[in-house]
Amino acid sequence: MEKIVNAQNLVLGYKKQESVINNGNFSIGKGEFVFLTGPSGSGKTTLIKSLYGGVRPRSGALEVAGVNMLRAGSGKLTNLRRKMGLVFQDYKLIEEWNIKKNVMLPLIIAGYGADICEQQTSKLLSHVKLTHKAEDYPDELSGGEQQRAAVARALVHSPLIIVADEPTGNLDEYSSEVVMELLKTAHSCGITVLIATHHIPSRFELPYKTLHIENGTIHEIP
Repeated sequence: MEKIVNAQNLVLGYKKQESVINNGNFSIGKGEFVFLTGPSGSGKTTLIKSLYGGVRPRSGALEVAGVNMLRAGSGKLTNLRRKMGLVFQDYKLIEEWNIKKNVMLPLIIAGYGADICEQQTSKLLSHVKLTHKAEDYPDELSGGEQQRAAVARALVHSPLIIVADEPTGNLDEYSSEVVMELLKTAHSCGITVLIATHHIPSRFELPYKTLHIENGTIHEIP
């Protein structure tokens, strides 16, 4: 299986502080659905950040979509992020833009024409049941609606991999189900999905891999 992410003896941390991850050895294959688990403060968000260049490895090896994350310059990181769909717990929507334009953002960055931008955005807004909110602004939506918009934005450009940091952590049951169903649909289309979470859904019918962080070490749970 082709590897989208490959880490060997990975060490991650912040400036002069002690390392958060001391021994990361794992891989994520193309098209896999992966849950990243671990206690609060174990390093899940740190690992997520390292996958898009938000945190640079201190040592070891980390490759994401063929990019060496220890040596990648700003140009390579920008190109890598264009292949990724990122979902954050705090949504990170642009407050000055309406929901339609927020969802459209990756397509605008990629240089798609107006027709494709409109078609893809309309389709994704329909999937997350936010068509009626397209012209509203983020502060006019509930937290669940904002996160659904953020997931639509992550998917609108058909990324190689979706990386989601606690995407349902603050959501009501309905929005959590909509988000998880959309991520499962993305996976069925061949997109690799990585979700950092405290709790794997009890009824989850797809085959998946679990990576667990404990005491600075990452290991796969069979």
